[in-house]
Amino acid sequence: MALSAASEQSRARDFDFNDVDFDRVRKLIYGYAGISLSAAKRDMVYSRLTRRLRQLGLESFDIYLDKVEAGDAEECEAFTNALTTNLTAFFREAHHFPIFAQHLRRGGATHPQMIWCSAASTGEEPYSIAMTAVETFGSFNPPVRILASDVDTNVLAAAQAGVYTEDRVEKLEPERVKRFFKRGSASNAGKVRVRDELRNLVAFRRINLLENQWPMRGPFDVIFCRNVMIYFDKPTQLAILERFAPLLHRDGLLFAGHSESFHNAAHLFRLRGKTVYGRADGSGAR
Repeated sequence: MALSAASEQSRARDFDFNDVDFDRVRKLIYGYAGISLSAAKRDMVYSRLTRRLRQLGLESFDIYLDKVEAGDAEECEAFTNALTTNLTAFFREAHHFPIFAQHLRRGGATHPQMIWCSAASTGEEPYSIAMTAVETFGSFNPPVRILASDVDTNVLAAAQAGVYTEDRVEKLEPERVKRFFKRGSASNAGKVRVRDELRNLVAFRRINLLENQWPMRGPFDVIFCRNVMIYFDKPTQLAILERFAPLLHRDGLLFAGHSESFHNAAHLFRLRGKTVYGRADGSGAR
């Protein structure tokens, strides 16, 4: 009997990974993090999860997924971390930051402006937010409070450390690198670290956007949720946006990713610029 391409591929692998296993993974990660995996992600899932099987000394996906389904807290976290994609860069989608800076200036310095970066990844985005605030107000003590969150505890730890290889900052202006980073030497040669003055502006916290309760009340002047919604299906996107709206200042801004649009939430948010949204009931000015 001729084997299917999927069967031949499965036989060549160290672990059997069949349709039932993949479906279980898809249901689990959707339940834990709202991530909707397409069939095209099957090889990615296998590659990332086999590392966990090897680390745990398990013989099959069936045994491993039983462990995850049993609700083992540590493994549920590791499972989510493994399947979370963390593509980021300093000042990614650069067109957003002048708009953000203008919004900060409009808000002034009479009260701390609250900012939530809801997908902090390894820290490049919240530190870009912090750099913009420092440059806008000309001080390492700008009137802002920045909350940076992510569901992946591994990337949050990296973000808090604020250490990067030099290639991560090579596209930044030399003046910014000099002002906001310290270059490593000796065993840390080839690395840079975010200066403490900048790191102190950001509070990092693990938050799963699918949790029933978020540990903050708002209101936020700005919410960054960029390149996150693309991993959720439309009902999940809408549910999150429905929770964002009351947390955002009536005249606050919501920044989305370049491939994201919220047409299905026109009753909640309206477009104010290129992938920049405001509350539908807001005036667009303070």
